[in-house]
Formats: sequence, C-alpha cells, structure tokens
Amino acid sequence: MSPHVIVLGLGTAGAAVAACCARRGLRVSGVDSKALDATGARWVNGVPGWAFDAAGLPRPEAPELLGGSVPYHLVAGWDGPRMTSTSVLEVDMRALTARLLDDARARGATLHGNTRVRRIDDHLVQLDGAGPDTLQGGVIVDATGLAGLGLLRVRPEPREDLCVAEQGVFSIADPAGAAAFLARHQVREQEVVCFTGVAGAYSIANLRVHGDEVGVLTGSLPGLGFASGVELMRTVREAHPWIGERRYGGSRAIPLGRPLDVVGWGRRVAIGDAANMVWAPHGSGIAQQLLAAELLAHTLAEGGDPWSFNVAWQRRYGALLASADLLRRGTSRLDPGWLPAMIRRRILSPELAADAMVQRPTRPPPRALLRAARGLAREPRVARAIVPALLRGLLLEAHYRRYPERPSGLLAWRAQRRRVDGSWRVGSP
Repeated sequence: MSPHVIVLGLGTAGAAVAACCARRGLRVSGVDSKALDATGARWVNGVPGWAFDAAGLPRPEAPELLGGSVPYHLVAGWDGPRMTSTSVLEVDMRALTARLLDDARARGATLHGNTRVRRIDDHLVQLDGAGPDTLQGGVIVDATGLAGLGLLRVRPEPREDLCVAEQGVFSIADPAGAAAFLARHQVREQEVVCFTGVAGAYSIANLRVHGDEVGVLTGSLPGLGFASGVELMRTVREAHPWIGERRYGGSRAIPLGRPLDVVGWGRRVAIGDAANMVWAPHGSGIAQQLLAAELLAHTLAEGGDPWSFNVAWQRRYGALLASADLLRRGTSRLDPGWLPAMIRRRILSPELAADAMVQRPTRPPPRALLRAARGLAREPRVARAIVPALLRGLLLEAHYRRYPERPSGLLAWRAQRRRVDGSWRVGSP
C-alpha cells in the first residue's frame, strides 16, 4: 500500500513534492502557515531548463517565464574586466509555486493554508488553524525552509555559510537613465549584468532590464563581515536613480553549506533549504528542490522509504552539491581582487561559468582547461585556493557515490567524509 505523504510547508519545495507525489498516484496532504496564494518566495529566480525536464514538469511559459537563456555579462567589481557567458531561465517563483499547487490539487492532493504545525509525534502531525486538527501518515516531509521543524537538522547553519540575498522587480522611473546604463555597459535589454565581488569574494549585484521593468538581485556573506544583500540592494538603488518603485520581490537567508548527511530517516524527509539542497556557487536551490521532489515521488511510488530516497539522493545529487560547496568555501574568503585576475588570465572561462549557471559538474573542454592551468600558474594565490578544492571535490564526489546502503554504515562513511572535505559539522541524526 502506498504511503500517505504529509507535506509541511507549501513553498516551491513543498509544492513540488505535492505535485510530483500526486502525479505518481500517492495520497498527499499538505499545509502551510500562510494562505496558499501567498506561500513560497515572492521573487524571480534563475532555473536551468533541464531541471524541469528531469523532474517531469513542463518548462515555464509567459507570464511565469520572464526571460530565456540570454548573454550573461560577469563584471569584476563595479567596473572591472568582464566575461560573457549564458544565463538560465528567469522564472517568477509566485507563478511557479501556484502552478505546482494547482497541479497537485488537480491530481487529488488535499492542501490547506493558514495552518500551523503544533506538534509532531512519530507519524502524527497536530495542527492549529484553518485546516484539520491532525494529519496521520506514513511519510512526513519537512519543506518549511531554513528554519525548518528540526526533523533532521540538529544544529543551525554557521553564519559564515549563510548567503543573505534580496531580489526585486522595479519599475523604470527614468527610461533615458536605463538606456544610458545599457549603453555604458554595452548590453541589450533582457541581458544580465552581474557585478561580482562587490562585498567580499562571494557577492553579486545583478541587473536585468526588460521592458518597463528592471530585475535586481543582490547577495553576499555578511557572516564574514561584509555588507548583506539587503544593504547591497540599497547601494544599487542609490547609485541608479533611474530605478523606480518596487513592484514585488523579497529577501531571505540561503544555506550554502554542504547538504545534510541524512535527508531521509524513519518516516521523515527534509527537502529544499531544510536539507541544504542548494547549489552553492550561486546560492540557488529551486532546481534542486524540483529534482529532489521527483526522486522522492519516484522512490515512494516504487515501494521505497525515506532511507532509500536518502541513499539515492546522496549518491546522485548530494555528491555534486557537496563538491560544489567545497569550491565555494575555497574561494569565498579570497580577496575580491581574485576575480579580475581570473578573468584576465582566462582562469574563469565562459565554459566554466556556463557549467556553474546550469548547475552541472565543471567539465570544460580541454582547451579551456589548458588556458585555466596556464592562468593558475601565473596566479599562485588563486591556485592555492582553487586547485586543492577541485581535487578534493572529485574525491568527495566519489565518496558520496559510495554512500552506505544501510544505516549501520553511516558513521564510518561520515568519518571518511570529514577527512576528505575537512568539515567537522554534523547535520543529521
């Protein structure tokens, strides 16, 4: 008999779980503390198109889709050298979440807003609010975000691993000013200008002009002593008075640390930010949420349980996320002067940047690798940060793909993982 899946939190991650599980014929109930038309992120996020395909979901269309794959201009600092790569799909998270919730309900899922979790006892969820008083089922999914419900996370993320980001879509108050901005940076409408390293090595300020709007995304690691994404947003708006009033958007803290060592245990599963399912090089978790939701639905529909989902996810996706975070840790404490050198020496190539944007393993062609090797030889300070992280990342990927089939092997696997990635944190039971 298929399990009853209880989804706690119906933002993008929870909505994806509800939709994917309902599509597989599973019985699904879900709750969120907010009204269902106000759940999840209220901003625009970049999502690679292949993630929708892999999750068995139709790719977004307008008005959910705000922009396709376009040139992405990476600028060192506010006015340094630049490199051009390719962006991913620009997706309105409000519309994506609404689509997933509608799909889940159309396939039989029972969803309730304005309902809070009061207590969880084994497989019984006690609730307060507009929904039912209790829900009882075989699998409880924590999709409530970074704060989570503590189902699997045992300690908070260190502050230095939290990216504070803000995204907003604004009106254009001065079209001539917007046109002058585009002309100065030699870009067209819809193309992205990404000012990088403006508040520490791991920081950005993205601007994308489209029609009578401009999308602005900022983010950084304030735990390392830098201005936060919220503060960067103020800086951007003050420096560009042609940017008008905010139409919609939001801000949040994003966990960049490696994923939890266990994302499914007993009757419980953690998905999305609650499990650190984030692509650390640019702090995006939407694609990972879609992929994890589909894998969970497939596993449960085939008779598996949370632990078998955990094993499959760690081997397939945890390996890549942990390796990517290792590189992020190796570069985030560098002096921001690293980026101009990487661009000038062609260490950072369009091919490497494209791999990072679409959340794929870094596998550039031999010519790009040769150029990068030559550049690293001329920039030993950058090489000392990047090369060890890349090599350890390969070892870490191989280690994750040997994730133990049984829980009894977890302690030995975890001890070896610490030796490979130099981490001391434990993020699971």
